[in-house]
Amino acid sequence: MPSPYRALFAAPGSKGFSAAGFLGRIPVSMMGIGVITMISQLTGRYGLAGALSATVALSAAVAGPQVSRLADQYGQRRALRPATLISLTAAALLLCAAHYGWPDWVLFVACAGIGCVPSVGAMIRARWAALYRGTPQLHTAYSFESVVDEVCFIFGPIISIGLSTAWFPEAGPLLAACFLAVGVFWLTAQRATEPEPHPRERKGGGSAMRAHGLQVLVATFVATGAIFGAVDVVTVAFADEQGHKAAASIVLAVYAAGSCVAGMVFGLLHFAGAPERRWLLGVCAMAVSMIPLLLVGNLPFLAVALFVAGLSIAPTMITTMSLIEEHVPRAQLTEGMTWVSTGLTAGVALGSSTAGWVIDAAGARAGYGVPAVAGAVAVAVGFLGFRRLKRPAPGRGGSVEQHSERKERHVA
Repeated sequence: MPSPYRALFAAPGSKGFSAAGFLGRIPVSMMGIGVITMISQLTGRYGLAGALSATVALSAAVAGPQVSRLADQYGQRRALRPATLISLTAAALLLCAAHYGWPDWVLFVACAGIGCVPSVGAMIRARWAALYRGTPQLHTAYSFESVVDEVCFIFGPIISIGLSTAWFPEAGPLLAACFLAVGVFWLTAQRATEPEPHPRERKGGGSAMRAHGLQVLVATFVATGAIFGAVDVVTVAFADEQGHKAAASIVLAVYAAGSCVAGMVFGLLHFAGAPERRWLLGVCAMAVSMIPLLLVGNLPFLAVALFVAGLSIAPTMITTMSLIEEHVPRAQLTEGMTWVSTGLTAGVALGSSTAGWVIDAAGARAGYGVPAVAGAVAVAVGFLGFRRLKRPAPGRGGSVEQHSERKERHVA
């Protein structure tokens, strides 16, 4: 590991909460595809499987920011443990209902409860922010977390699908629940690195979404999520048309690998100037990288195009986290990060459903028009909201406050 990344873990407790966060984050990439695999194997009903997976995603999009708000107010331990218990109980209900053939409405209730799973990635980033706020190491830490995200999304679905098909149908979701339990309870046992809670009565109330800059970021990432959701669905359909459906997982892993490589390199660099400009450039790069997909004729070319497209993902996400620090009150940092994930989740659902409709109507190659259009929308929203991103509110976030603190120390 390059020395800037090794230096991150010199801080006491950083290795422990990072390892716990890795385990707690894998279920995000395992549960949805695990539910689809389990239900399709047990019932053969792909429509029901897709609807249940969508229920998990939408429930997480609704509940995630609320759990994170509670974590900001009362501390991660007090918020995450009850939420995780609810999610684990719902997962147990889902496994029993699927195994014993209980009514469909029980499956939907269980999947809605699973959505109470906390946003572990936001919790880990909040711990890094508490350690390195206002220092160059925070950029490296956010880069490392983006790499971890990509690793989870490369291997999580492979593990979930592999266990459910090779062992027994419930194995994928069961292991995801085990990872969640171990990761969250291990993380919340580490009190020394837990960010200080900010009770509402001392720091003011309201949602983090009241910040105008965060509104721009979330709206843009709804369109960005539509890119991801559409690419996943269309790539599977394209591989199927080419007669190599199983290769879709490899091609999508190459897409994630491009982001992983870019995130690792991006973390070694340090930039001067306004982060909002880098963010807008990243959004434009993501949009432009969708254009070559419209010209794909075979799987090798598609894999190369997706690898190049993936190079812009992690740097854009890393810069987004830096912008959240500038536009969201420090007392609501975890909630702000979770809102971006919520926007992505909503966009994934929108993009995948729209792409499926286009594929049915015009074929897989035409389906790549959906991520291209979504990219154009993301760019348009980014440009329209750029002026809001250039004006962080006084007294908000890490960067603004750290600049003022440095001035005070210099004057002293």
